[in-house]
Order: sequence, then C-alpha cells, then structure tokens
Amino acid sequence: MLVLVINCGSSSIKADLVDSRSGKRSARARVERVATESCFVRWDDGPADALGDVDHRGAIAKILSTLVARAGEVAIDVVGHRVVHGGADFTDSVLITDQVVAQIEAVSPLAPLHNPPNLAGIRAARSALPEATHVAVFDTSFHASMPPKAYKYAIDQQVAKVHSVRRYGFHGTSHRWVAQQAALWMEAPAHQLRIITCHLGNGASVCAVERGRSVETSMGMTPLEGLVMGTRSGDLDAGAVLHLMDAMALSVSETSEMLNRRSGLLGLSGLSHDLRDVEAQADAGDERCRDAIDVYAHRIRKYIGAYAAVMGGVDVIVFTGGVGENSAQIRRLATDQLSFLGAVVDHQTNHDCDVCFERPVFEISTKTSRVKVVAIATDEERAIAQDAAQIHQSLLGDEVSMAIPIAISARHVHLSREAVNSLFGEDHQLTPLRALSQPGQFACQESVDLIGPKRTIERVRVLGPIRSNCQIEVSRTDEFTLGVDAPVRRSGDVAGSSPITLKGPAGSLSLSEGLICAWRHIHMTPTDALRFGVDDGDVVEVRVDTDGRDLIFGDVLVRVSPNYRLEMHIDTDEGNAAELSPGDSGILTMTGATAHLRKGKLS
Repeated sequence: MLVLVINCGSSSIKADLVDSRSGKRSARARVERVATESCFVRWDDGPADALGDVDHRGAIAKILSTLVARAGEVAIDVVGHRVVHGGADFTDSVLITDQVVAQIEAVSPLAPLHNPPNLAGIRAARSALPEATHVAVFDTSFHASMPPKAYKYAIDQQVAKVHSVRRYGFHGTSHRWVAQQAALWMEAPAHQLRIITCHLGNGASVCAVERGRSVETSMGMTPLEGLVMGTRSGDLDAGAVLHLMDAMALSVSETSEMLNRRSGLLGLSGLSHDLRDVEAQADAGDERCRDAIDVYAHRIRKYIGAYAAVMGGVDVIVFTGGVGENSAQIRRLATDQLSFLGAVVDHQTNHDCDVCFERPVFEISTKTSRVKVVAIATDEERAIAQDAAQIHQSLLGDEVSMAIPIAISARHVHLSREAVNSLFGEDHQLTPLRALSQPGQFACQESVDLIGPKRTIERVRVLGPIRSNCQIEVSRTDEFTLGVDAPVRRSGDVAGSSPITLKGPAGSLSLSEGLICAWRHIHMTPTDALRFGVDDGDVVEVRVDTDGRDLIFGDVLVRVSPNYRLEMHIDTDEGNAAELSPGDSGILTMTGATAHLRKGKLS
C-alpha cells in the first residue's frame, strides 16, 4: 500500500510516498523556509524549486499535484502524520478525527516547538485530501509502557496530575523501529532481548528496550531532558535554571529560547549545532569544540551504563539517527570503557561502518564481544506508513472477531523438584486440588509463605506440575506488601529476577531469583494465531469496555503453543481496575497490532 508520510516542522515539511511493505519511496519532497518569501522544495535531493511565500497549507497544496503524478495510477488513500507529543491519552497510532485534533492541540503546551507545526500539516493535508484516511503516529506512544517508577517525577503528585507533569519520552517511532530491526538481525524474538537504542541527531535520546517494551528513556516531559543535543541543553539542574532566570532577569520564553535554541553543542562549542562542524574544528585544535565532543559522548556513555543497570544487563547496543549512523568518533567515544558490560568495539570496523537502505544493519563490535554493538539506519517514515496502512485496512473491514475468556490470575508459585523436597519433604508428591484452564495444569492443595524484606504473604497456592525452575508470580500490590521490586516478565523468564524466601511445612528455601510480575498475556493455539494474524511474542492492546468505565490494556503479550487453550490472563490488580471477575469473557477484535476486548459472558 502506498502511504503519504508527512512530517511538519516549524519551517519545514518532509513528505514521502512510501510502500508500507517494502519501504520503497516513489517520491520525496523536502520543503524549507515555510512562510517566507524564499520558501522552496527539493524533489529527491534535486535542485530547489521556489514555492513563493506560502504557509504549511499552501505548500502542501502546491506539492500534492506532483506527488499524485509520481504515484502514477495508484491513488493516495492513506496519509500518516508524525506527531511529536501525544500526552498520556495516546498510547498507539490513531485515526485522525476532529476530536483527535482537539486532543493534540490540548497537549501542545507540552511541545510548543513541535505540535503546532504537526497540527498545521494535519489540517493542510486533511483539507487537500479530504477522502483519504489520515493517521497520527506519536513519538511518545512507544514509551507508554514505562512503569511509574520510570515516568514519575519526585514532586507533589496532585500538582503533577493537574499539570500533566511526568516523563513521556520521544523519538519512540525510531526507537521502536531500530529495536525491531536489531531483533531481526539477531534472529531472536524481541521478548528475549535487552536492547539500548541511541537515537543521535540534532535531537537525541537513549531508550532501554527490555523484552520489546520501552522501560526507560532519556527525554522527559518535553524533548529538552536527557542527552546533549544540537541546540538543547539536555539534563540541567533545575536550581541552575532558577538561578539563571533570577540573575539574568529572564522570562519563561527567554529561558526556553536559551535552553532549546542556544545550548547543547552550539552553547558548548560557541560555533555550531552541527556535529560535523564541531568535529572539524576539534580536529583543527579548537579546545571548546573538543570539550563539546567530550561532554556529548560522556552523556551518552553514562546513559548506556545506567540503562544496562536498569535492565540487569544488555544484549545489543544500537546507534541510529544522523549522528549515530555517520559519526565513527561519537560511536567510539560513547562505547569506550564499556568492556565491563561485555561490549567491545572493533575500531577499524567502526571506522568503515556504512549503513544504507540496502544494508540497514552494520555490526561494529568484535567477534568475541558478548554484547553486540551495531549501527542501524532508522526508517521512521516506513514505520509511520506501516501503522497508517494497518489502521486503513481495519476501516476496510480486515478484522477478526471471536469470543475470548478472561482469567484473573491470583498470586501463585511454581516449584522445581528440589524446591518441593526442601519445602515439603523428600520425594513429596504435589496433591492436585482442581484442574486449571490450561491443559495439564492444576492447583495444588499445598501452599507456601512468601517472606519478603518487609512483610510475609501467607498460604500462597502452589500450581502443578513440577517445573525445571521455581517461579513466583505476584501483583504490584503484593510487591509493595513484600517490599520487593519484581520485574515484569514472560512466564519462564526468571533469569536476573528478584530474590524471595519460601517457607513450607518442612523448611525454608531462599531463592536468588524467581519472583516476577507476570506480563499480561493471551494464550492461544497456532490455529488461533493464524486467524488473528499474530505470532508468538507479538505485543497487542486490549480494550475492556465495562459499564461506564472503559480501559485499554497495553503491552499484552501473545503466547502461542499447541498445548494452550485460548484465554487472556491478567492479575488481580488489573482485574479489579477493569471491574472484571472470573468467568467474564469478551470479543477480541484484532487489527494489525491492536486488539479490542469488550466485557461479556460467553453464551
């Protein structure tokens, strides 16, 4: 499907005709200096053509005729729009309606340099192509999976809620794309990998992608937080900002101008926001430019180390974006001294690195490096085109609907043979109490106590049959009760998880790992997966429509096995939030990467 992808900046427009499957471009337009007399457009990097003094709407109207001509006989039925800030409301790409436009406008104060031109492009394109499907793809949506400990600022939470002060993260489309490409290149499911993605350009951010989900990212409420960027300061003590405002008698707008447009590489070097200029002058001996590069790379390396700690290790480090893909010096400096993580770069290979459309992944780590280090060509336009095409297909009726039961899973324990012996006595056999919904699994008469650093939870049910490793699944509420920080994991993935002590009638057992919060998931057979068009390890969204209260469960993991029975599993906290109870079922409507579940009883 051919998709027109539009990315509007404050004075620029990027427009690409993208085949959503192959990624091939039929045409590329780059409009610069919008709303000035010198506004011009370049087609496929060709010479500049003057457009005259036109705004976003006028520029889009002028270039559309050429785009349509280059599309040939294929109509432009789908338009994907990049939107920088979606606030807390948009956790996925959405069909653009008047209400969506109003919601994007409402969060524009959180991204005053980005959302207004994004909206200008949306309004211009909807006016020029009123019959097309218009889809908004948000920079922030990939980071909606961040846990509260990652997105909350340590301020009065009532104030934070009223004024939408929290960390949102940006560059999500790029981070999502390159993490997926890294998993494909590794020939490993994304849910088995810990990936650190470094999107480095005039704007820059780092993301921790743990098992396919964003769990941390360097940008915050706005794109100003985090790494040193072209003209943005990145991390800066709030006290320093207050001091400068007081000492220099700066207004809010003047302070914003200084931190967003006159800081970063430009402020450090005193020369340019473009790393290529700064590197050239540093090579010529300019000390300020050398310092600027050192600070820039140091900040990246610091975040890589921090995010490896957040995830308990890292499997792949990715560099992308204009700087990440093209600057061998920054890649070298940013990965220097990371051998303690198992990441070792081959400097000659790094120097020779050349990523492109035909070769989008280029490994720069040594053959013996435990952690792979790669440069990957990002393709945000293709990612936007894919999302837009999926939503357009759903409007054409490409949906699959079927009833699906909902199971609320209370805290429980899976034990190994050695653990059963320690807790219940040598050669003790688990006693089945009742069969569970998944074939071959059963609740046992046996129970154990969970002993945490803070409190004990007594009489937690043991489930059979015996497993090769111990696994204890609890809810977030249980976490707080026990005083532990359990990671969200796929069942069976307990490596590096939280420690816990179990107490049974015959003794106690202290485990160094095994305590997790189970990743909400859907069990299905290969036949079910074929009908839904999903694979094992896919992550979908689930909408639960209850009486007067609708909820969306994001990050629902699809698990496929011939030994499973179709069923969605959530924990007690989630069941209570959605006002669900055991026995509730619903209708699963699957479209691309989005599923919708409505509460109801199976007939």
